[in-house]
Amino acid sequence: MSQATLTRPGGPNTDLRRPSRRGHGHPWLTLLAVALGVMVVGLDATVVAIANPAIARDLGADFAQLQWVTNGYLLALAVSLIVAGRLADRFGRKTVFLVGVAGFAIASVAVGLSGSIEMVIFWRVMQGFAGALLQPASLAILRNTFPAEKLNMAIGIWAGTSGLAIASGPIVAGLLVENASWEWVFFLNGPVAAVAILLGLWVVRQSRDPEAAGSFDLPGVGLLSAALFSLVWGLIKAQEYGFGDIVPLGFFAGAAVLGTAFILRERWAAHPLMPLGLFRDRSFSAGTGLAMLGFFALFGSFFFLTLYLQQVHGMSPVDAGVRLLPMTATFIVASPVAGALTARFGPRPPLVIGMLLTSVALFALSRIGVQADYLSLWPWFIVIGMGFGMVLVGSTEAIVGNAPVHLAGLAGGIQQTAAQLGGVLGTTVFGTILATRVGDVLVEKLTGAGVPAEMAPGFTAAEDYVAQGVAPVPPGAPQPLADAITTGSHLAFMTGFQGALTVGAAIALLAAVAALLVRRGENTTAGAHAGV
Repeated sequence: MSQATLTRPGGPNTDLRRPSRRGHGHPWLTLLAVALGVMVVGLDATVVAIANPAIARDLGADFAQLQWVTNGYLLALAVSLIVAGRLADRFGRKTVFLVGVAGFAIASVAVGLSGSIEMVIFWRVMQGFAGALLQPASLAILRNTFPAEKLNMAIGIWAGTSGLAIASGPIVAGLLVENASWEWVFFLNGPVAAVAILLGLWVVRQSRDPEAAGSFDLPGVGLLSAALFSLVWGLIKAQEYGFGDIVPLGFFAGAAVLGTAFILRERWAAHPLMPLGLFRDRSFSAGTGLAMLGFFALFGSFFFLTLYLQQVHGMSPVDAGVRLLPMTATFIVASPVAGALTARFGPRPPLVIGMLLTSVALFALSRIGVQADYLSLWPWFIVIGMGFGMVLVGSTEAIVGNAPVHLAGLAGGIQQTAAQLGGVLGTTVFGTILATRVGDVLVEKLTGAGVPAEMAPGFTAAEDYVAQGVAPVPPGAPQPLADAITTGSHLAFMTGFQGALTVGAAIALLAAVAALLVRRGENTTAGAHAGV
């Protein structure tokens, strides 16, 4: 069918006028434009992890500040993704997507120009807000461009493109950190974003929700943003104070109160920000939870595996990126495979298989020691990459495929919110477990490695550095003492590392059981039946 005769079942959700220029509205060119935009976000998922040690050394960042480079970005995303998805539905998915890509590029360059860790964190937060605009809109654009029989494959390629960025990120970041500086890791986003904007302006067709012309439900926006902020802030503070402390508990209580108020508001609102009926669908709700758990495992394991390779094994950023390539590169292959499986059998098989693979890999990695050779690591990196690709595509289809087409932007926002909350949970929960275990065993591991018993307690002030895999060897320490401090510190780090991954494996196993609740989407009519 030619693009001049596009029709859409279910309402005027897409501008279906005759294309004014060659390529305008073409599904595969649209996918390319959207994928390039999402690629800048994917690059940041891994380049920051590789650049973190260099940022810490150059700007004098401590462990908490280093985690804020990641958590500040994730916090901004988590707070604003659902609102951004609704903005895309109302004001146009193309417009919001392009604004998000441009904002992300500007913030990325500003990170590279920052001269302090505080400014790096600030601009990372701005990146988060911009990323929130482009990610839900990208999924909504695909939903409104591809016919039902091609949508799952398009989602698989969309995810695979993100995987390509994730896979290339460690190598590119390592080369830039070693041969230029960590700032160039962020400057890299500029040219990629520029191509995405130019192509998007030319080929992406505008679409919006025709029913979203009423009030924007500003009270709902405020309540949801405050609830998500309180939840994520509480998780971050739990790493600093512990989950039982009054500070995180207070934020968790605040999140519960604000969340309840938001639900009540949405039940009464004439034009709700988030129609709660979406969550009555078992598959939609399960897909949301599984997206969160998939990113929980990926972000948690990736952050600390990077520290393990660079700090404990002493690898350079490039070497660490190359060693992680089996994980990130496998994701490229897994996503289209998961798309094909989902198209044929629905999202349940890839979700169950993906979570089982993740559980097995995390449990295996939780058994490694300080001196583990690479041959014992890379097979499990492949398994993690395969599992994550399956979970990402399956959970995205379960969410987007079970939401009405006119709420595609909102569904994309919910999917991305679940993913980013999972990322925050992964880094904070894994980090809390690791830091707590390091504090519990540090003195014991130091004395066991040969540090004098009267000297070992003095190193507890350096627990934050040990939790990064850094051995706090004092300047001028004799070589035997330096070796003992290094050995004891690395053993303490590995105790925490092993505990964190064991918890992750158990959670992934429970998620595999929950994945049995998911069924094929019932609303997978696409935005256009084009000649794809």
